[in-house]
Amino acid sequence: MSGLLALLDDVAGIAKIAAASVDDVAAQALKAGSKAAGAVIDDAAVTPKYVHGFAAKRELPIIWKIARGSLINKLVFLLPIGLALSAFAPWLIPPLLMLGGAYLCFEGAEKIAHALGFGAHHGGPDSSHDTGDPAHLEEEKVAGAIKTDFILSAEIMTIALAAIPPSNFWMEAATLAAVAVLITLAVYGSVALIVKADDVGLFMADNGRLGITQTIGRGIVKAMPVVMKLLTTIGTAAMLWVGGSIIVHGLAQMGWHAPEEVIHHVAEVVGHAVPANNITSTVEWLTKATLDGLLGLILGVILIPVGTKLVGPLWGSVFGKTAAH
Repeated sequence: MSGLLALLDDVAGIAKIAAASVDDVAAQALKAGSKAAGAVIDDAAVTPKYVHGFAAKRELPIIWKIARGSLINKLVFLLPIGLALSAFAPWLIPPLLMLGGAYLCFEGAEKIAHALGFGAHHGGPDSSHDTGDPAHLEEEKVAGAIKTDFILSAEIMTIALAAIPPSNFWMEAATLAAVAVLITLAVYGSVALIVKADDVGLFMADNGRLGITQTIGRGIVKAMPVVMKLLTTIGTAAMLWVGGSIIVHGLAQMGWHAPEEVIHHVAEVVGHAVPANNITSTVEWLTKATLDGLLGLILGVILIPVGTKLVGPLWGSVFGKTAAH
């Protein structure tokens, strides 16, 4: 009997350790995933464009196909590459992270330039041949979206890998897998809600039995263009902020601490200049984020000719016309 009790006690101990490990994985995944906010928001803002022009009944199936491809990108290709880098070439992670940060800066600056009427935006699905067989067009759009997603997923997984505290192989693998699944669900679940919000609003407006239901439905329909514009704006700002902060932190890791120290000092000065002490830390964070974003914008503007004249055409020649959005 004592042996059985001892065994049960051991099992309970193992269960507690397993539960703690699950909690650690979840906590690390949430923390790591939050670091990739810029790429995540951008992904959610761009993906609805891929279902534009299709019948309403095909919208969710298309989103599911893209989400499945995104999950394959992260789990089958990028996760093993990330783990291999962490195990055998950790010195490559900061440069790769900075490369992803530079790409975010370029994307954000390019979107702003396009909004101001400068240059030709390379973004979004190609609508130049939206005719012909709908099934073939759908497959083309899905394939293009998955190619674009691979770049964003690579950024997300690299950022997440860099944010994971040093741990054993299995903890890193479980955390990266959790990040991959959680972010994919968050992005494409949000996209599905955004895409179908118009239909829900129209249904409520046309079929609601109460006046308030019809009013809410009409309000949803009117609000969606504003929501999409706001989401795009937030995504652009997040890309510049995250991209700039990655570059600054990467430079510090590689030995050049001056940019990080200057930004930190300016943020402290501005924060302590605020009379209300209870918001000092918030003001410091906002100042740092703003300076990181401005640095990201400057770098992005410098990179626009490189991306549009060199990288874009090269990417198109290798992978076809669909390039990064």
